[in-house]
Amino acid sequence: MSKITREKFKTYKDVFDEFAIRTLFKLSSQGYFDDPEQMSPVSIGKESNVFWAKRGDTKVILKIYRLETCDFNRMYDYIKYDPRYTGLKKHRRKIIFAWVQREYRNLLKARQAGVRVPTPYTFLNNVLVEEFIGGKDAAPKLKDQVPRNKKKFFDELVSQIKKIYNAGLVHADLSHFNVLNHEEKPVIIDLSTCTPLDTPTSAEYLTRDVRNICNFFAKYGLKTDLEKTIKKISSQKV
Repeated sequence: MSKITREKFKTYKDVFDEFAIRTLFKLSSQGYFDDPEQMSPVSIGKESNVFWAKRGDTKVILKIYRLETCDFNRMYDYIKYDPRYTGLKKHRRKIIFAWVQREYRNLLKARQAGVRVPTPYTFLNNVLVEEFIGGKDAAPKLKDQVPRNKKKFFDELVSQIKKIYNAGLVHADLSHFNVLNHEEKPVIIDLSTCTPLDTPTSAEYLTRDVRNICNFFAKYGLKTDLEKTIKKISSQKV
């Protein structure tokens, strides 16, 4: 790898260590996106940095989990009860890699259930490649663009949460920070926290998710009912 490339990636601080650079170049060489040096930042999350990159005439999202600074203890608290990861040792890199795989699997499961989420393309180590949601620019988060028809958007979001629930999952960290407002319709992102319903904390997570969404829309004058909304989501009627 050239010195110019290494120097360019250093501008992104702790995201691009040598390990991440090698992972990105491998994914690029496999055709998942074009030039690693042409990546553009989208956002910084609690555990990851998000970039978009070109793939031919389209764009993809690259979600890169920070190996040294992300809160892997928080990740472990979510993943330790997931029956898909029984026996996972509390080792930083193993947990982060499992976390990325978990997000990929959750996205696939949600899409199969008809949930409006980005299509996951692949993952490798601490990098997830997924569908770019937006047009010229990435679709804004709900926190940055409140829908014009709040009632319609809220009802559709509740419908999407119910589809996740019917698929046997609960988002477990849902808020206006990880819902996109794409053309006045909700797209749910950040499914790494998504937790199976048969875990001890799933009911608590669902209540927190719904409370976050209800509180957000209540700030803009929409009348919401926490208990009725939870009941609507968790009822057996599809």
